[in-house]
Amino acid sequence: MTNPLLSKARTALVIGGGVAGPVAALALRKAGIDAQVFEAYRPGTGSRGGPLTLAANGLNALRLVGADVDVAAEGIPTPRMVIHSGSGKVLGTVESDPALPAVTTVSRGRIAEILQARAEAEGVPVVHGKRFEGAVDTGRSVIAQFDDHTTAEADVLIGCDGIRSAVRRLIDPAAPEPRYTGLIGLGGFIERRSTEGPAVPDTGGAFHMVFGRRAFFGHIGDGTRTGWFANLPYKRLDRDDLRATTYEQWIARLRTAFADDTGPMLRILDHVTPEAFIPALPLEDLPHVPVWSRGRIALVGDAAHATSPSSGQGASLAAESAVELARSLRDLPIAEAFTAYERGRRARVERVIAEAARTNQSKAAGPLAARFRDALMPFFMSRFATPERSAWQHGYTIDW
Repeated sequence: MTNPLLSKARTALVIGGGVAGPVAALALRKAGIDAQVFEAYRPGTGSRGGPLTLAANGLNALRLVGADVDVAAEGIPTPRMVIHSGSGKVLGTVESDPALPAVTTVSRGRIAEILQARAEAEGVPVVHGKRFEGAVDTGRSVIAQFDDHTTAEADVLIGCDGIRSAVRRLIDPAAPEPRYTGLIGLGGFIERRSTEGPAVPDTGGAFHMVFGRRAFFGHIGDGTRTGWFANLPYKRLDRDDLRATTYEQWIARLRTAFADDTGPMLRILDHVTPEAFIPALPLEDLPHVPVWSRGRIALVGDAAHATSPSSGQGASLAAESAVELARSLRDLPIAEAFTAYERGRRARVERVIAEAARTNQSKAAGPLAARFRDALMPFFMSRFATPERSAWQHGYTIDW
């Protein structure tokens, strides 16, 4: 009897409507595979999110599915990053390669809406209010089960459901849990009101990063919007404490953290409102997920290779992997496609995750380590933070 996994996929269920899910569905459709997206949250009820950067490699992946223009139209062009010490000294500047697509910063929640809308415009059904609870691999198909007691069936199921993926636990009950980095993140976007100026002037396309004495801060503004985030060191993660801390308490903690630093941090905090504030969440990653697929089920994006936000690559890697998996399923039978996809992606994504982990360590440096960091960073930035040195990451393109 012929092994059903040696046949090609014609239909797919995509679990998750963040970045990876809609991009996977668009790429699968481009590959001739009918896909549906199932998202747990209803429109307008998910996370609004702080600023998210899409690097050139991510935009290259979005271009292949026709979504790059939509994202760039709503984002803030971000061709450079300027790094400061808490004293205000510029430690280095990272310029994007002008030959590559312009780096773009957009709200984390908004990018999901943009990509879902693009998928629907291309004829991909996006079904909201469907929380994945399990799946049955029949050998000839896979049947997804949702919390409203409904089911859906297709040739393959693609888990794009994030760092706490239910699909990952299904295919490997022994899968590792997310690793806490020692930092928590807060942030949001501030919109200029007609009666006042922006929280900070237009930063001219520069995303400013400040290694403060007690915490890390980033901000970018285009004169109309200011996106900002803060990373606070928390040695011991206490989720109950995070949930119990009020908005007013967080703002007070942030003011204390940046009270002795030079920069616009306190001025930006003056403009933050409860409605535009993203509550604290731990920064986490997944350094190594041993199992990316089983039978007719595979993982994409943070479900397979979550990097902490410090990489600036989470969304871009998710988009890359979504397109690469669709290409593999276009060209190969299911079992071979999943193997080829993982073989082509694992080394790259785990290298990015490891580099982000080193960045997290520098954000949480103690006073002595911080002095060494600030003294040595200008040298290392001038030698290694160049377009040539980062070409392996930002210049990556997919041969569709």
